[in-house]
Amino acid sequence: MQSFVGVLAVLAVALLGIGTLYAVARLTAVAPDPVRSLPFLSGHDPLEHALSRFHVRWYPVTLIFLAFDVEMLFMYPWAVVVAQMGSGAVIEMFVFLGVLLAGVAWAWREGALRWV
Repeated sequence: MQSFVGVLAVLAVALLGIGTLYAVARLTAVAPDPVRSLPFLSGHDPLEHALSRFHVRWYPVTLIFLAFDVEMLFMYPWAVVVAQMGSGAVIEMFVFLGVLLAGVAWAWREGALRWV
């Protein structure tokens, strides 16, 4: 039980801090202004629910964006160490880009880049 005293102390301090922050937020909160609580579209009521479905043509665009986003996720750390790793790292990156380019070519062939 003695080994858990520190963990319990940290847990108690964390819960006390969270409770204090909630109390301060409750005490300093400003009453909601009816004008500011209107929808964000210049005060107009929204035409559809915020959780409405997106059109199906957005999904391929999103997947292509994610493909390029993941490409950048791998290229930034690679750019830091490419000088230390040598030509093997360059070859590996070109293989990776080739696979990604093959995916984009497939998406283009399937018509994922056509908007209409």
